[in-house]
Amino acid sequence: MSPQQREALEAAAFRKLVAHLRERTDVQNIDLMNLAGFCRNCMSRWYREAAADQGITLADPDAREIVYGMPYKQWQAQHQREATADQKAAFAAGNPGH
Repeated sequence: MSPQQREALEAAAFRKLVAHLRERTDVQNIDLMNLAGFCRNCMSRWYREAAADQGITLADPDAREIVYGMPYKQWQAQHQREATADQKAAFAAGNPGH
């Protein structure tokens, strides 16, 4: 496999992951953080950092909109729920200092 083919496959997999997360609005970011150690916000930060590595300036809200498929504030209003005490405790235990 050539480096270009690998990059194309990685990009396709990323697009599928983003599409899946856009459809699964029932999965909260805290759920992702507690189970996988990353969330949609992490992905948007990685996207912004990758852009910066390429010399492209991308504001955080713009990177979040790429991942969320809508402005972050809109996603929060439509889909974000208050985390339960158990979710918050699991997050605190798994992410000290975060």
